[in-house]
Amino acid sequence: MRTTLTIDDDVLDEARALAAKINAPFRRVVNEALRVGLQAVENPPRSRPYRSRPHKMGLKPGMNLDNIQELLAQVEGEDHR
Repeated sequence: MRTTLTIDDDVLDEARALAAKINAPFRRVVNEALRVGLQAVENPPRSRPYRSRPHKMGLKPGMNLDNIQELLAQVEGEDHR
């Protein structure tokens, strides 16, 4: 079936280059790319949720988390900004 599509220049260049590289017709390269792309859109790969594990870091004696400015001054010095 014939149809008219507007293809971005970079995609067109890549498809033409691939067709030349594998010595295949442009039409075949575009059709195969569309098949693969449509399958990926219909059935996206499942990604595992990102999980991080907390670690008890502890706090040095004399440090207080209630005042972040004071804590930064103690850890990084008065010129921490």
